[in-house]
Amino acid sequence: MQDHQVSEIQVSYSPNIIETIISTSESSYMLALNNWNLDTIEMCEEAKVLFLNNALKVIGIYNLSKGGISSSVVDIRLILSIALKSISTHIILIHNHPSTSLAPSKADMDITSKLKLACGFLEIKLLDHLIINKESYYSFADEGLL
Repeated sequence: MQDHQVSEIQVSYSPNIIETIISTSESSYMLALNNWNLDTIEMCEEAKVLFLNNALKVIGIYNLSKGGISSSVVDIRLILSIALKSISTHIILIHNHPSTSLAPSKADMDITSKLKLACGFLEIKLLDHLIINKESYYSFADEGLL
């Protein structure tokens, strides 16, 4: 019998920052802005995910994708695999609109619904989905869409 080894897939984070608790959509927005390249926020769409524990303390932020002028990829399987690996119980999806419009598109609404449904199967709560620009944000939770 041969000894077969497989590679371990790792998700890591460096807990070298002050613990942050997310209590409002505004606190999510401010944290996102502090982790966004403001020089490119109006050039290309990016998607990031905040992963939180049960006390709503931030475990980490993941740069999910960087797209083009009008879209970026939101891979639900990847989001959930990281949430499980990091023992996250809550997540917040955040993306920007390079056009600076904060109005959610049909695609934004659809991915939010799909992500919320998928999270529910794993007992992970989608707390919010923010659409951001340099000046402001749109919160699906604040608008009652979650």
